Amino acid sequence: MTRFAAIDFETADNGRDSACSVAVVLVEDGRIADQLTALIRPPRPYFRFTHIHGLTWDDCRGEPDFAGLWPRMAPLLERADLLVAHNAPFDKGVLNACCAAYGLRNPLKPFACTVRIARHVWNVYPTKLPDVCRHLNIALKHHDALSDAQACAGIALAALRQGVALEPFAR
Repeated sequence: MTRFAAIDFETADNGRDSACSVAVVLVEDGRIADQLTALIRPPRPYFRFTHIHGLTWDDCRGEPDFAGLWPRMAPLLERADLLVAHNAPFDKGVLNACCAAYGLRNPLKPFACTVRIARHVWNVYPTKLPDVCRHLNIALKHHDALSDAQACAGIALAALRQGVALEPFAR
């Protein structure tokens, strides 16, 4: 079975480098083997998306920046053959932008997208994370990075159980 890491970011503002929360859920042999969730101090104190995820500058200002979190996060990503995210272009873009902003070596793992999987395997529309979770009866506290990453892992595992390969869409 594929060893993958489901990843979810929440961002503070429109900049892809503004990660303020992340979760990584590592799946090995069809089960969650490890996970990480953390708040991140973004590069700017302006929080435009508090109304979505509930996080503020006060929540994150005392937390490590992305570079400070990277030594805990990178080993989980390195253990995975593939990264999985719901709306993967967004999370891939955040990972790329944060690595570039802090001069970190991006693991450049291929990404699979659970939006595409849900459309292909179960013909779910609309395909927002709450819609897919409702269809598959997966618990979700939407826009909580750990809950979103766990749900994404659950979607990928459901597809694998149906014999569907996790096809990468891009590196």
